Amino acid sequence: MERSVDFYTLEKGILALKEQVDSLAESDDLDKKDRIAALRRDIEKEWAKIAPKLTTAHIVQIARHPKRPYTLDYIASLFQDFMEMHGDRRFADDPAIVAGLAFYKGRTVAVIGHQKGRTTRARIERNFGQANPEGYRKALRVMLEAEKFGFPVITLVDTPGAYPGIGAEERGQAEAIAFNLKTIATLKTPIVNVVIGEGGSGGGLGIGFGDQLMILEHSFYSVISPEGCAAILWKDQNAVEKAAENLGLRATTLLEFGIVDKIIPEPPGGAHIDPEQTFRNVDKHIYQALKKLEGLPVDELLEERYRKIRKIGMFEER
Repeated sequence: MERSVDFYTLEKGILALKEQVDSLAESDDLDKKDRIAALRRDIEKEWAKIAPKLTTAHIVQIARHPKRPYTLDYIASLFQDFMEMHGDRRFADDPAIVAGLAFYKGRTVAVIGHQKGRTTRARIERNFGQANPEGYRKALRVMLEAEKFGFPVITLVDTPGAYPGIGAEERGQAEAIAFNLKTIATLKTPIVNVVIGEGGSGGGLGIGFGDQLMILEHSFYSVISPEGCAAILWKDQNAVEKAAENLGLRATTLLEFGIVDKIIPEPPGGAHIDPEQTFRNVDKHIYQALKKLEGLPVDELLEERYRKIRKIGMFEER
């Protein structure tokens, strides 16, 4: 398959317009509101030209965009008085997963998410959002705390996958993720999951399972990365675009197959072009999901969660 132009080249015109928006927003220009609105319309026009050309590989690049909002950005925007918890009480703290309690619209919730880091130093410290077993055990510790006090759980998924290092395997990476899934299946409190960027393999699944799974429009959720798939099936990194197309990782495909429950729209150009609008969109959908789930008796909540998982996938009998 011939390689298409990457997304970072396609979006150059939109980024130039966004720089003008950001510059105006910080200025004392009396007419800046109208001028910003005009620039936003120009962004919409540029995006209308680009959107029909987007391949699945482009969606992967948007989901991985270095300026895309991360978990801590959502926490700062949507929640109040976030109290982070550290450590799994077995081995260590894992900075790749942020977990703690916060206020959300007047009530306490547990918030858990992958964090990649913005700077080179932060990316290294947070292992590029790739959690070790202690990260998943920390997440589960916070979930069990939430269950104990009747707090809903909100998770934000954004990882290339669980860390595949030797130490992680020695400390039980697969067991930690599997135990999370087993425990979450019967956790007696509402769980809302939002894929905000990458939802890679078991690393995403370890905290990306619950009652309502939502995904941002240009995020993806996949059993393996396109690069990993290309290496295994084609043994050729030139097959990444082919792998991305065949994995069916687009939000619309995931919705069609019943893997995700809702697609959250992104502003023109992607979440990184207008983070504030993205936060408002995510806020609206989280609130609606919690309102629906918190009205269910626990037995019904667990039964619906079980049914949701059981109906995923299709097969034919001949």
